[in-house]
Amino acid sequence: MILNTKHFGQIEIEEDKILTFEEGIPGFPDHKKYVLIFDEEDENSPFCWLQSLDDENIAFALLNPVKIYENYSPKVDDELIKSLGEFNENSLAIYCIVVIPEDYKKMTVNLKAPIVINTLTKKGMQVIAENEEYEIRHSVFKDLTESTSAKEGV
Repeated sequence: MILNTKHFGQIEIEEDKILTFEEGIPGFPDHKKYVLIFDEEDENSPFCWLQSLDDENIAFALLNPVKIYENYSPKVDDELIKSLGEFNENSLAIYCIVVIPEDYKKMTVNLKAPIVINTLTKKGMQVIAENEEYEIRHSVFKDLTESTSAKEGV
């Protein structure tokens, strides 16, 4: 399937990679179909994009929080994510929405409301974590640079 996007131009996506957000994402209730776009040149990048199939202009920058915060473990009521289907240890994917302003050093990540995806059922939703320590606008630039330096042994 060929998808037109604002940020990536025309891209080809496989039908089995399409994710369904039955309730949409808060603020975008009518956008139900998405696809994850990864940097093919950097498989270790903590970033990817959640591109809407319903509107080529809608794409969310996402961060895989575990690649930066090894102990990230949002507490979510099982009943809340029941509609995503049964999870096993390999079917759970968690991402957080990143806001990247003009001054990228002021970028923030929403650790309080992660995107939860069941990779088997291809269903996802944004949920609110019960953890008090997670912020909606957590400054992430310093954490990213420290994480990269640590991995490179600097």
